[in-house]
Amino acid sequence: MRNPIKFIQEVKQEAFKVTWPTGKETVQGALMVFAMAVVMSLFFLLVDQFLKFLLDLFLRISI
Repeated sequence: MRNPIKFIQEVKQEAFKVTWPTGKETVQGALMVFAMAVVMSLFFLLVDQFLKFLLDLFLRISI
């Protein structure tokens, strides 16, 4: 890195080449992440309740 000013200029040029997402794309992506988090939390809730049911059933049988 012989010339830091040239390096900063090149970084700036590369940053302008990036295709940044639009506001609409950002909102859509955020909503998809939120929806997937809700779906996965419901899935794990159901799995947890099912395993709890099986454990309770097993403990009742073994007593």
